[in-house]
Amino acid sequence: MNIGETIRTYRLQKGMSQGDIEKRTGLLRCYLSRVENGHTIPSLDTLSKIAGAMELPLGQFFADHFSNGNTKHLPALTEDEVRFLTQIRRYSMGLNDSDRKLVLAMVKKMAAGAGK
Repeated sequence: MNIGETIRTYRLQKGMSQGDIEKRTGLLRCYLSRVENGHTIPSLDTLSKIAGAMELPLGQFFADHFSNGNTKHLPALTEDEVRFLTQIRRYSMGLNDSDRKLVLAMVKKMAAGAGK
């Protein structure tokens, strides 16, 4: 997934220039260019600013990546879901396979108990 390409695609679909995004977010046009060309990876907060400037939910940047033309489309992620999954990813990077399986089992158990 190249988030820069995704941002560029949505920006162009909306008929916006990098200058338009700069005016709405305060992010420099040269920074936006670096993001769109894959030279810089924006933080979640920066992505949120860019999404807001384009009047898109933050999760929209990730929705297309998780859908496949041969399968049904997954619902777009909310900003809270993206933040949660980003935190999970950040903290799980240091886990070994056994610990990841344990965390997943705990989440499944908690989710099953939430419906009661």
